[in-house]
Amino acid sequence: MVAFAHALPRIDAVIFDLDGTLVHTLGDFQVALHRTMADLDLPSISDALVEQTIGKGSEHLIRTLLAYQIARPEVKGLGQTGSALSVEALFERAWLRYQHHYHQINGQFSDVYPGVLTALQALAEQGLPMACLTNKPLSFALALLKEKTQDHFFGHVFGGDSFERKKPDPLPILKTCEALGVPVTRTLMVGDSRNDAQAAHAAGCPVVLVTYGYNHGQRVQDTPAAAWLDSLAHLPDGLNAPVSSAMRVV
Repeated sequence: MVAFAHALPRIDAVIFDLDGTLVHTLGDFQVALHRTMADLDLPSISDALVEQTIGKGSEHLIRTLLAYQIARPEVKGLGQTGSALSVEALFERAWLRYQHHYHQINGQFSDVYPGVLTALQALAEQGLPMACLTNKPLSFALALLKEKTQDHFFGHVFGGDSFERKKPDPLPILKTCEALGVPVTRTLMVGDSRNDAQAAHAAGCPVVLVTYGYNHGQRVQDTPAAAWLDSLAHLPDGLNAPVSSAMRVV
């Protein structure tokens, strides 16, 4: 039986995060960022640093990595005119180059996680409305879902530029529930990080986390949730199960 830490309320809709939840997109990020740094004549960055930084939106990702780069001894103070580099001085060009490269390779270096398509198909057969809510720019999210043949499962897709604020702010979840036409208390958020959990908790939305995602390099099981799943294939059987069912963590 599917194992949950505690009973879920009645669930009438499901919201899914994208990166680290539905699709393993780390390779896309790495390639696009390596090419961006090369365009800026900056040193290569480690794949581990990229993995720890993704999840809060592309602008945050670029700014964080630029700050790391200009603090490196071999880079610090090497402005084109002899002045010190700054994040703001580099950001616009970095952002444009990153968008260019990501658009070119979006989906080429990523894979759908095992169990995801099984879960989406089962939930669709149950008649549950589904939405995808990500901090990735909407144009990238739509293209990726289409590339991975997941777009038809979602009645709504929202990106990091769809609303005034991003997760972990609760606003995107509240707005997504409005679009779904389902009360937030009966909508399940499924994600891979504390960003998803913080947004869900603040919105009053139950949340389930997958253990295989990114979560900034930290153990996601330390983040409060109804369950921590090793595979999304376990999710459909756990929704709307009898409250008397045995509850445990999977």
